[in-house]
Amino acid sequence: MNSSIKNALTMLRLSVNNHPGVMSHICGLFAGRAYNLEGILVTPEAGGATCRMWLVVKDDGRMDQIIKQVSKLHDVLDVRVGQAEPAVFSKLAGCLEH
Repeated sequence: MNSSIKNALTMLRLSVNNHPGVMSHICGLFAGRAYNLEGILVTPEAGGATCRMWLVVKDDGRMDQIIKQVSKLHDVLDVRVGQAEPAVFSKLAGCLEH
């Protein structure tokens, strides 16, 4: 596999239940598999009962396995995969600097 394709940024969009510990469980799953999260953005939705979570990761060929494992977590309601839009994270970082 071409290294530029192999390390392409991928965005996972998750819908998750909104309560303490959910983000820790998801991040722990990635950490336990030595998978670095390049970006995380979370915002409440549906009146606060659920959250939308965007995770940016480098696809090193294990993406299908990670998606299956994340999908099995009790508090994960939905997982969608798409091309990462790093500009969104760059703009957010710029806002936080000021």
